[in-house]
Amino acid sequence: MLIRGLKVLVLVVLGGAMALRAQENNLMPQPAELTWGQGRLTIDDSFRVALEGYTEPRLQASAERLLERLAGQTGIPVSDEVSKDSSKATLVIDCDHAGERVQTVREDESYRLEVTPQQARLGAPTPVGVLRGIETFLQLVDLDKSGFGISAVKIVDHPRFPWRGLLIDASRHWMPVPVITRNLDAMAALKFNVLHWHLSDDQGFRVESRRFPKLYGMGSDGHFYTQAQIREVIAYARERGIRVVPEFDMPGHTTSWFVGYPELASAPNPYSIERAWGIFDPCMDPTREEVYTFLDAFIGEMAALFADEYFHIGGDEVNGKQWQPPDSCDRPEARQEDDRLGRDSPPRPS
Repeated sequence: MLIRGLKVLVLVVLGGAMALRAQENNLMPQPAELTWGQGRLTIDDSFRVALEGYTEPRLQASAERLLERLAGQTGIPVSDEVSKDSSKATLVIDCDHAGERVQTVREDESYRLEVTPQQARLGAPTPVGVLRGIETFLQLVDLDKSGFGISAVKIVDHPRFPWRGLLIDASRHWMPVPVITRNLDAMAALKFNVLHWHLSDDQGFRVESRRFPKLYGMGSDGHFYTQAQIREVIAYARERGIRVVPEFDMPGHTTSWFVGYPELASAPNPYSIERAWGIFDPCMDPTREEVYTFLDAFIGEMAALFADEYFHIGGDEVNGKQWQPPDSCDRPEARQEDDRLGRDSPPRPS
């Protein structure tokens, strides 16, 4: 009798814990507003998605990825077809209008998600908001004693921070395109919206430049992204509501530039790719007009490749050793040129 009573007690406790767990808010990041409802939406092989309102290929692709990921997440063989008939859909996605042609920090990422035992509805002003809501929907799917489903809930969400970025340093640690896209998938799952891509440093220059082919030809050990691959990554990121901000470090951290173009450097040394981490002496010569001519052409080429309104030039950790006597960079005119490279003049000996 005692054992039977204990079994009943254990079942009651476990059942209560399971019911409680079904309504735990484990979302990452936490939504702005969340209200639990009554009941549960069942997820089974009858699951269907329908698109309403504004549509574009990015929304179609996002709905197809949702179905594929849901099948992988649950093991349920759900249909991979996206419907236009919302009356029979388990999840209805309704987008108000197109987003920005090139996503910016001002893009509206808000969405609203309501799940009832009968149907789930996801609405957003823009496709990026839809993408954020899809990630929330997939995070809400859980398993209880009756199977997979989502507890009834109403969510109204918008980001607290407009810039939510991840920096990937592909210069010091080379990463091929599949690694970058895998990271973009992870970023999208957590609603990150900026890939800050560090593409040049002392240890390697990682982008094809058609204007200056020796940058990657001599400064990369053969590990670089073609311009076609860059476009592929940018398109992949846009499909997931992520901007790509490139960083080409200058005037310091530029040893890899000088392997092919030593005339840009402040000291006339032969240069080779650095094999260790650190802060090194080589830096661009701010007294030579040829440096600015080179940078105007290079930045113009890269700005046409990367559509984002932000373009990062680093500007950090120039130790100033190549700008001190007896080097020519200590001339008075050099001090006037320093600001053109985005920094104040280094300390001068008294």
